[in-house]
Amino acid sequence: MPPTLTRALALVLLAGHASLAWAQAPVTAPTPGCDVCATWNADQTPFRIFGNTYYVGVKGLSSVLVTSPQGHVLIDGGLPESAPKIVDNIATLGFRIEDVKLILNSHGHIDHAGGLAELQRRSNALVAASPSAALDLASGEVGPDDPQYHALPKYPPVKDMRLARDGGQFNVGPVNLTAHATPGHTPGGLSWTWQSCDGPRCLNMVYADSLNAVSRPGFKFSASSEYPNAVADLRHSFETLEKLPCDVLISAHPEASQLWERLEASATAGSEAFIDPQACRAYVAAARTVLESRLEQEKQQ
Repeated sequence: MPPTLTRALALVLLAGHASLAWAQAPVTAPTPGCDVCATWNADQTPFRIFGNTYYVGVKGLSSVLVTSPQGHVLIDGGLPESAPKIVDNIATLGFRIEDVKLILNSHGHIDHAGGLAELQRRSNALVAASPSAALDLASGEVGPDDPQYHALPKYPPVKDMRLARDGGQFNVGPVNLTAHATPGHTPGGLSWTWQSCDGPRCLNMVYADSLNAVSRPGFKFSASSEYPNAVADLRHSFETLEKLPCDVLISAHPEASQLWERLEASATAGSEAFIDPQACRAYVAAARTVLESRLEQEKQQ
């Protein structure tokens, strides 16, 4: 089937006609053809980061819960096999998946969107994603403009979505989150910001999308007909993230923002260990180095 037709059919799925087979039962089997997925999906005890923000993801893939008395917001869903662990982690903290009213997505790769269909089924929550990522979620695979097109396994498709655009705001009770377009790793990447308070002290929280320049074999960020704006998009995303008010950073892959080192330090320092107003700039600096190295390699090819 031509890619354009596949994406057109995905638009139909956005109307709510996702595969019933995926909606009937949770998917717990390991993702085939993914050697690193078992490591990513290792168990992780959930923990409070700051205020009403909690880490409920697995060891290698972030999922964040932002709570309120009127309902909760969940950001990202890991792999298909991560969904039951995320549900259990939410329960371990004393919350219920049924009280999640909104699920936000960073981008449409299987390691961040694979568990969304099951999490939506369990919570009946609305899923919000960028227009590009929504097409990925509706079809269960990324499109031909994605640097990792045909390099990633398919995953259960998602229905009942709202489109999230740059600057868009989403609310559940007093919780207000803002979408920031951060494409480049994928055409539809989003990062999310909100405030969490602990008593009178409120901090700027950032959930940063992946910014690393990785791709399928043969793809060139510097010369892609499928995604000609890849380099410009990444550089724009760097500028966006490094300018955000950023007291606490959680990245889509937790190790990229030193979350585990910060968690270890929190045993003695408490929530202060997660606070670093320079974290977003450091995250961008590392991604910028990767991009420039990648572009230099492409010159030699």
